[in-house]
Amino acid sequence: MALPPPYDPNFKLAFSLGSIAEIENHQDHDESASAAVVAVDLISSARFALKLDSVYTEYSAKYLVDNAGGSHRGRKLTVKDCLEFALNKGGIPKAEDWPRLGSVITPPSSYKPDLVSMKGQVIEPKTMEEACDLLVHQPVGAKLHVFMPHIELQQDGIYCGTSGEPASYVGLRDAIIIGAENIQGKSIATVKVWYKKKFIFLKVAMSRWFQLYSPDDTQKGIEPTHYLVDFCVPRLSIN
Repeated sequence: MALPPPYDPNFKLAFSLGSIAEIENHQDHDESASAAVVAVDLISSARFALKLDSVYTEYSAKYLVDNAGGSHRGRKLTVKDCLEFALNKGGIPKAEDWPRLGSVITPPSSYKPDLVSMKGQVIEPKTMEEACDLLVHQPVGAKLHVFMPHIELQQDGIYCGTSGEPASYVGLRDAIIIGAENIQGKSIATVKVWYKKKFIFLKVAMSRWFQLYSPDDTQKGIEPTHYLVDFCVPRLSIN
């Protein structure tokens, strides 16, 4: 079935009607790796914006995967977990000083990489408006509700998720909002999404929302949600 036009500037609200056809389980998605990749990208961008690094510097996502779980090894990491570890545990190494994500190499326990010292706090904007205010200064972490086949077919248009046609709900994917603009009177975010082990770029309709029902859900009155949720930003100290 063909999708409707990817974006109608006069369409204000979008719902997924009834039950979502299928909840997909993607074996190519690792929640902890995804969180770590997004966290280090946010840190690199923030440090460059604050001139703490003279050039954009890549930090080690695998170091966070290997260490941020602490005593809770095996627990899925979030972007917030990774940011708090980097800012509160003495820093993290540059990517060149630790094995790459996906590598099976484990450094010996005696190896202590040079850590780039970082201090600060994690800010969690509660609304889209608060997130956009922070976006003036640096990219903002978020999660995106992902639907198939829309995530594949709307990459050249504006991602609006499902508007009632048959769809498969993939789940939430870690993302970074890197910009916002007004298109035909509507707020549109430019977003990097970690999807299938790589970043893809999307234009996302910020005003669109939907109501998600699982196939066996009998509850009524579930709160609707926007497509971009769970915002977070590392606020770095320059001292």
